[in-house]
Amino acid sequence: MELKKELVLRDIAGDFVLIPTGTTVLENNGLFTINEVAARIWELLPGAESAAALTDALVEEYDADRDTLDRDVAEFLDKLRSLGIL
Repeated sequence: MELKKELVLRDIAGDFVLIPTGTTVLENNGLFTINEVAARIWELLPGAESAAALTDALVEEYDADRDTLDRDVAEFLDKLRSLGIL
């Protein structure tokens, strides 16, 4: 999956934050705080071919059922799309 904006993920005192960089700073005013699962999805995005591939990877890492992780992935991807990031 291809990201359209430049953001970096940072763990700041236990909080996961997406920070705009480059020209994205001009378009997005502020930081995006995300949870641990969203942070992991972010890390997996560049190599993922689909939402299903993201869910497959998360099922291996988290003690959660597939339906919950499917929803988490879909919600996060929808949010990224609505912000023009994905």
